[in-house]
Amino acid sequence: MMTKTIWSKAALFMLLAGPALAGPCRDLSFEDTSFTVCEAQAGDDLRLWLNDASGALIGTPERLQATLAPGEHLAFAMNAGMYHADRAPVGLFVENGQERHGIVTSEGPGNFGMLPNGVFCVGKAFAVIESHRYVETPPACRFATQSGPMLVIEGALHPRFLPDSDSLNIRNGVGVAPDGQTAYFAISNVPVTFHQFARLFRDALGTPDALFLDGSISRLIAPDLGRADLGVPMGPIIGVVTHD
Repeated sequence: MMTKTIWSKAALFMLLAGPALAGPCRDLSFEDTSFTVCEAQAGDDLRLWLNDASGALIGTPERLQATLAPGEHLAFAMNAGMYHADRAPVGLFVENGQERHGIVTSEGPGNFGMLPNGVFCVGKAFAVIESHRYVETPPACRFATQSGPMLVIEGALHPRFLPDSDSLNIRNGVGVAPDGQTAYFAISNVPVTFHQFARLFRDALGTPDALFLDGSISRLIAPDLGRADLGVPMGPIIGVVTHD
């Protein structure tokens, strides 16, 4: 079992060391609740990370920054989906066009197995795709991560979400604009229900399809906001890299 690691002040310094440009993240109030939303545009350098070139888990801001080349800077990053105790992804994980872990379509315990679940795909455009549809017609994804449950499915909230649920957690997820040109990565800054989190994507961000990425352990790294959330090492990480 991994011991708990608190990210150091050095991590925050390294993350803030890039050029002082307007960043992609903003705080947003929806239904009197605080969220942070980061945007990626088709053509941005959006990547998924798990292990470094030596095969060691990345997991922390310091190690993530260390994987970047000179002149590259992290615009933002967050959890990219659920993982096992060893930080291996639970579902599909595609990195630089290579499938590192296969897709899982069976119902199961926990949030991941609350079907329908789905895949976030980074290709020429962005897409959130229900997992069985992904298997039927696999798209060309340079990067892809599977998680669950789906939050919004063709404009409808997941049928198992309850508006009066008492299940409250910090949550992060991703939704895609109708034209596939913008992906919205959101994290709640206070515990919220699945129902409210899904409504954020449908009603505030206008995404017809959105995917839950993770829950209580969710973290955001957003240098433009001076933010590098504390926590244990992550499994899969997703984020945008900028270039000098």
